[in-house]
Amino acid sequence: MDWPSGSPELWAFLESLHRGDILSGAVAAIERFGVFVALDDGTGHPTLPGVGFFGIPGLSWRRFDDPADAVQAGQRVSCEFIGSDTYNAEAGLSLKALEPDPLQAFADRTVVGQEFCGTVEEALPIGVLADLGDEVFGLVPFREIDGGSAASPAEDFEAGEEIAVVV
Repeated sequence: MDWPSGSPELWAFLESLHRGDILSGAVAAIERFGVFVALDDGTGHPTLPGVGFFGIPGLSWRRFDDPADAVQAGQRVSCEFIGSDTYNAEAGLSLKALEPDPLQAFADRTVVGQEFCGTVEEALPIGVLADLGDEVFGLVPFREIDGGSAASPAEDFEAGEEIAVVV
């Protein structure tokens, strides 16, 4: 691999990693765009707080508004290596790769036509985002709501309202 110039120890460490490797470390810094991790077996980074990095999508299956809602500075984490970012010279990590996918668990225990009681999380221009529990959310298009048309107004639904949904 053709690496940019920089710390030879850092490049050697990144080249030694393989997709799927399980790494551990401590959360070094939390930014609005992701989380830096100081890896136990890694080297330091010359300019960043840690050589490992979680982008927002790799943090959790749960919904959150701020990465600090998913992890805390100093927290010990185990994560999966998903690839090297050669531009920033960091190890791309996924915390959620080591957690069960709640949508897959939902699909495994659900049949088409099954009814649920959902809670309106948010009314969107195209439909209602319903919380079905266990970190599973579904979009109910307005055209699929009984008595509704494709033009049903979002104002007819309030966050927290319970609605019946069918898979």
